[in-house]
Amino acid sequence: MKNEQYILAIDEGTTSVRAILFNHQGQIVGQAQRLIHQSFPQPGWVEQDPIEIWNNTETVISEVLFQTETPPYKVRAIGISNQRETTVVWNRKTGKPIHNAIVWQSKQTSDLANQLKEAGYQELIQQKTGLLIDSYFSATKLQWLLDQVPQAREQAEAGDLLFGTIDTWLLWKLTNGHVHATDMTNASRTMLYNIHTLEWDEELLNLLHIPKQMLPAVEESSHFYGYTQEFTFMGVQIPITGIAGDQQASLFGELALEPGMTKNTYGTGAFIMMNLGTQPQTSAYGLLTTIAYSVNGEVNYAFEGSVFTAGAAVDWLKDQVKLVQDVTETAHQAQAAASNNQLYVVPAFNGLGAPYWNQAARGAIFGITQQTDDKQLVKATLESLAFQTRDVLETMSKETGLPVKSLMVDGGVSKNEYLMQFQSDILDTTITRAPLTETTALGVAYLAGLQVNYWPDLATIKAIIRSTSSYQPQMAASERKSRYAGWQRAVQATQFFAEENHD
Repeated sequence: MKNEQYILAIDEGTTSVRAILFNHQGQIVGQAQRLIHQSFPQPGWVEQDPIEIWNNTETVISEVLFQTETPPYKVRAIGISNQRETTVVWNRKTGKPIHNAIVWQSKQTSDLANQLKEAGYQELIQQKTGLLIDSYFSATKLQWLLDQVPQAREQAEAGDLLFGTIDTWLLWKLTNGHVHATDMTNASRTMLYNIHTLEWDEELLNLLHIPKQMLPAVEESSHFYGYTQEFTFMGVQIPITGIAGDQQASLFGELALEPGMTKNTYGTGAFIMMNLGTQPQTSAYGLLTTIAYSVNGEVNYAFEGSVFTAGAAVDWLKDQVKLVQDVTETAHQAQAAASNNQLYVVPAFNGLGAPYWNQAARGAIFGITQQTDDKQLVKATLESLAFQTRDVLETMSKETGLPVKSLMVDGGVSKNEYLMQFQSDILDTTITRAPLTETTALGVAYLAGLQVNYWPDLATIKAIIRSTSSYQPQMAASERKSRYAGWQRAVQATQFFAEENHD
């Protein structure tokens, strides 16, 4: 349409950054993507160059506008979604980072996290932040930077250094240093933000020796943050009105906006979130409590459970054991496999996540016979993703008392037809796959668009017709029970071996 305007979503992930234009129907008008390099200074350390992230962000913005012949004045607003927990510290005056960004996966602050656990701070931190102590979150990364970079602590205490997750860094750059802010979803992943008082927690800041003046202002996910600098969009200043961490943006993009509504993003790992509504709950079984989104003065919370190995297990079939030449073959291979319901693959390549939280566990295969072939191994590997998802969802249901009536799915592996049917079968529930795999970008586009009345309200967004794919359970109850019991035995045996091996 000649006069149509668009929402621009910046989706800054771990391995790439994309700029995507959406129209009023929530459809993609155009997109551009650039890879982001990772460096590994020591085993287990993962870092990225914040300047490269910014430069690539500028590039994809220009590319998508050029490719679609969209003049900047047709961009109504901008939303930013980002890899969560990744930590950047930069000089307020020069705008230069003092060190590489420390990426969420990086284990270089594990010792600091372990010291906090050993000192008995787990309960305090979980009660305040909803998180378990782990190097995954931003707090120990920030503490490490202040301790390890020469003169960083002195500069921070003098007010010369700023901290941010990647959304904050991009916002600061887009506004030419005028806005230092984040949203509640990202703040809730730092291990420094009190999700009940909705403030940076003074006790935790003192515990980790972090100067409060470094921290960004915290706003709602749908909020007017500021305008872009003039030279980014050829003199046009565009409002930035939506920010959310990637998994929360995905939940919003799936419109899982009622308590009990649940989504699973099947990526390298699998990230499962259940909407808790406006009242947070503290988990007794290793789930994280996080802020899901905040719109119009109302904060919604979620439980989150992470499966460490999902798409990575499918990649393993191709790259390491070479049972398939392309991951798209796995669905056909699984469907063609002879039945072997006693074969289980436990892909604990990097330990087991929720609800087991066993870092010592490693992968195992159970039930091999002389007749076991490549197709059966492919099938059992795919099924492991569905079993792990059920582990997390059963824990969520047990803690909340809310049954999982349906599961919304997205991410690359959600395209696997065999896995989606088996997921429905083993959960005994409906699986609904998003028509668009880019639900993270769509979610933050919705948040940005709501703020500028591009979409007047949530009802307007919900009314957009979507052609989703759905899967209904077909497995007999007795088989479902037997298959899941076998999985639980396999996981128990895997953990027993890890304990023996560890000793």
